[in-house]
Amino acid sequence: MDENTGRELVLTGIGAPEDVLTSRNTRRSHPGRGRVLVRVEATGVSFAEVQMLSGRYPMQPAFPFVPGYDLVGEVVAVGAGVTSCRPGQRIAAMPRTGAWSDYAEIAANSAVVVPDGVPADEAVALITNGVTAWQLLHRSTRVRSGDVVLVHGAGGGVGATLLQLCRLAGIRAIGTASGHRHDALRELGADLVDHRTEDVARRVRELAPGGVHAVFDPIGLDSLRRSWELLAPGGKLVSYGSADTIDETSASWRPHLDIARQLAGWEVRRRLGRTGGRSASMYYVRPDGRYRADLGGLLRLLAGGELHPLISHRIPLSDAAHALDLHRSGKSTGKIVLLP
Repeated sequence: MDENTGRELVLTGIGAPEDVLTSRNTRRSHPGRGRVLVRVEATGVSFAEVQMLSGRYPMQPAFPFVPGYDLVGEVVAVGAGVTSCRPGQRIAAMPRTGAWSDYAEIAANSAVVVPDGVPADEAVALITNGVTAWQLLHRSTRVRSGDVVLVHGAGGGVGATLLQLCRLAGIRAIGTASGHRHDALRELGADLVDHRTEDVARRVRELAPGGVHAVFDPIGLDSLRRSWELLAPGGKLVSYGSADTIDETSASWRPHLDIARQLAGWEVRRRLGRTGGRSASMYYVRPDGRYRADLGGLLRLLAGGELHPLISHRIPLSDAAHALDLHRSGKSTGKIVLLP
């Protein structure tokens, strides 16, 4: 292929990754107004793509489409009216789709400049997972140094980053993860609980007899109800996913509606003064001004050596089907990165 030709991976429908993920060649084109063309250096695998394989990601595009939630790369061309980016700059962005390619066109105002010397694979681990973790900890709750929080799914990209951010902020973290992930997570400074072999509620009460000040839960409705009972007075429960519904056959929006109804019920009780000040909310990462500011801050922490994203695997983009199988298996710990 010449410099004007690239590859992209296309998700063609619901099914096993090796059956529905195909590769095709594309020709580079000049970006449209307000947009930039990026040569992708690294992109990630997230739970969103796993959901897309089953058609269970809310508002996913119609098949066929190019997946890829986040990317780091070099700007190679800018469209009319673009003043925030220039060719040669390295940027990070969260387009939600389109990143599993050699070249991706994105909105210029969604890009955040990557500091010099920051590795692309580490930077891409912060784009979705890092910002989600930061905003859960510092925007969705008011936890402070000395508080105790419970992080469900601590072995995932968001969970592992949450453990690091808690340590940086002087917050004690209790993390749930399968036992095979504990060795990789132990150095992040959390108290770890094996949710497969231990009674999580009992163990958390042993570790935090007065309750936890916040719970971050990506699992689903049943887990949220158990998590609510572990909150200290004034504590906050934040739902940011429904991982345990991936194999359900109901409409993709149904789990989110059920969670919203439960959160609304707790909010009514809170306003009536019946929750001891406990509260609950739902979180979803949005690429707005706060997002760009928070990503910029995280990239500076990375550049300064204060943050070290936990990367499970670095896999060629051509092996994305294998990467998806690995993510679905639950055997990886941290972020899976694809390298074009």
